[in-house]
Amino acid sequence: MAPPVAASIDVIVPAYNQWELTAGCLAGLARQTVAHQAIVVDDGSSDGTPARVREQFPDARVIELGENRGYTAAVNRGVAAGTGEYLVLLNNDVEPRPEFLERLVAPMRAVGGIGSVASLMLRPGQAAIDSLGVTADATLAGFARLQGRPTAEADASSPTLTGPEGTAGAYRRSAWEQVGGLDERICAYMEILDLALRLRSAGWACVAAPDAEGVHLGSRTYGQRSVRQRRLAGFSRGYLLRRYGVMRGRYALRALLTEALVVGADAASQRDLQALAGRLEGWRAARGLPRHARPLEGIERSITFARSLALRRAAVAQPVNRAAG
Repeated sequence: MAPPVAASIDVIVPAYNQWELTAGCLAGLARQTVAHQAIVVDDGSSDGTPARVREQFPDARVIELGENRGYTAAVNRGVAAGTGEYLVLLNNDVEPRPEFLERLVAPMRAVGGIGSVASLMLRPGQAAIDSLGVTADATLAGFARLQGRPTAEADASSPTLTGPEGTAGAYRRSAWEQVGGLDERICAYMEILDLALRLRSAGWACVAAPDAEGVHLGSRTYGQRSVRQRRLAGFSRGYLLRRYGVMRGRYALRALLTEALVVGADAASQRDLQALAGRLEGWRAARGLPRHARPLEGIERSITFARSLALRRAAVAQPVNRAAG
């Protein structure tokens, strides 16, 4: 039986090699209870991903970038290729439950002011939460919300939900287009947090859909704590600190001390200055660009300096997840 027709949904799946993950993700999409268009954006794979998608999943649309252009460029290209009223960004290392899409877009169909929806991602084994959106502290550092907590706690209202996590989230196309989509100056890491902050500043609400579940397998495309991963993450942090004027606000000293400790710890453990170099590159890249407004909603101000450092350490221990790049 064909899924019921609903408001149009585009599902953007960036892919960079790792065909077995992409195949599992698309198989999960094929079992969804609501109609949608899967758009696979191949970011320069060398394992035959585009041909395999066309052969095994003929209903999916394939866009080939021809070269590795990074996550943000891949996602923006996929969004621009579609026409759906709702957008779902889905990493290829996610296995969605059959009702995932239907439940994920339901809040936006019911309330016009909701611009994005966060899904519940579970760790393999499904006993613990991988994320239920992202939360941001007063310095605009982002953390996977509820990460590591038991699945039974998915309805928790704290910490504050800032926006969807990058693994899987839904957006209203009109909201996405209003704020300009992902900032392609950020190749990867924190680009979804930046989008969430801009949507909040524009007045769009975000809600959680804990009944929209998927299992996040974790792809480690960039490599756990690799040189490239640490430099890209550093770039994103430096870039956002300047774009949002954090170093000119009331939390400047806290942000400076936090970054100094994080960079120092990374230098001591990795014996290089990639984290610092990335931050400096990001800071320079933001020079002369208009400053983004800090959102009035969606910031978890109860995250203390010490708690923020603890969350940073916990994040370092987690797999590095990125579907393209």
